[in-house]
Amino acid sequence: MGYYGHYQQRQLEQFAASVAARKLDSTRHKCFVSYHAEDSSEVAEFIEQFGTEFIAKTVGVTDEDDFIDSQDTDYVMNQIRTKYLGDSTVTIALMGKCTWARRYVDWEIYSSLRDSKLSKVNGLLAIQLPSGGDLQARVEDNVSRNASGTDTGYARWFSYPATKTSLRAWISDAYDARTTRRDLINNTRPRRLRSASCS
Repeated sequence: MGYYGHYQQRQLEQFAASVAARKLDSTRHKCFVSYHAEDSSEVAEFIEQFGTEFIAKTVGVTDEDDFIDSQDTDYVMNQIRTKYLGDSTVTIALMGKCTWARRYVDWEIYSSLRDSKLSKVNGLLAIQLPSGGDLQARVEDNVSRNASGTDTGYARWFSYPATKTSLRAWISDAYDARTTRRDLINNTRPRRLRSASCS
């Protein structure tokens, strides 16, 4: 991702803050947005369309973050939790063509589903971006449906929202899951050490 990706990420954060400021609504939830840098234009479009329905706390982790190369997994996860997830309560994982392959997305989801001394687990929802792609493995571990199509896992997986009302309901459901479905969290998969190739 490099410096340009880090710069682009910070621009997205500023953009998300300006979109959220268009609407005064104290009932919105603070959300961490996880995505693959290659999907930045789709992420910007998502924020433009729906960013008034949540407060974007931070948008993603990059190679430029000083803690990324540490060999201490707990330290890295705590840094992601503290510096990025912060006081967010819901993680929105935006799934593009190659999101499934990115180690940082895996680390962000891992940290979202992990209790820490500073904060509780986040609710989790995954949304398919127009470019599509497979569901990220750790998210998939937490999404399940029974034979009749009823959601039975901790997280939810949706196609791109048609309305702001739909997205708002999905975020509220993910927020509530932190207490109502907490026992369904599956965060046992080993942390992805490298990004996979995607073409």
